[in-house]
Amino acid sequence: MPPGEARRHLLAAGAAACSDVELLGVLLDGGLGSAAAQVVAEDLLRRSGGIVRLGRDGVPFAALLGPRWRRKLALVRAGLELGRRAAATPLVFGDALRDAGAVYGHVGGRLAQLEREVFLVLLLDGRNRLLGELRISEGTLTAALVHPREVFAPAIRLAAAAIVLIHNHPSGDPTPSADDRVVTEQLVAAGRLLDIPVHDHVIIGRGRYTSFAEAGLL
Repeated sequence: MPPGEARRHLLAAGAAACSDVELLGVLLDGGLGSAAAQVVAEDLLRRSGGIVRLGRDGVPFAALLGPRWRRKLALVRAGLELGRRAAATPLVFGDALRDAGAVYGHVGGRLAQLEREVFLVLLLDGRNRLLGELRISEGTLTAALVHPREVFAPAIRLAAAAIVLIHNHPSGDPTPSADDRVVTEQLVAAGRLLDIPVHDHVIIGRGRYTSFAEAGLL
């Protein structure tokens, strides 16, 4: 690629028309889009497993970049984080939770990049407004990790009228597993006993989600 071609392509056609290699190359050399940066970007994406894995916190950036390019680490990390923030539509306390799409907009950017499963609970008031967010567990989702006591004790303490369950699938595929279904059934049953209904369980994947409520699984 001729020197500066990636930058010219970005400015002429827009960022959406550029490949991952072009965009990362522009970031690596501070906007120049040089041929050398494109070569490094292509190698970096190949060795890290692609742009999605490159954006995850656990990837050893410094080990993947050669000495000449290691000082560009801050630019790469800043660019990836700006992209995540631009795609997010986080809720604030008091916002009404309309649907599973709003749940995905709130947490999708945070959870989709994680290497481990994380289980969250959103606490809602009687008008489906956000009261709080709890991080219940980290690790493969099982009944042992997500006990009704850990979910509903804070909900009772904060006088929540309902809850929404959320967790991510690091594989990127949000299809519910057998364990997902078992845990959901247990928590829905506990919610009925406590009169704190589970409105939904949203599984976060890569660029998509599965809603138990929308799929008729609750």
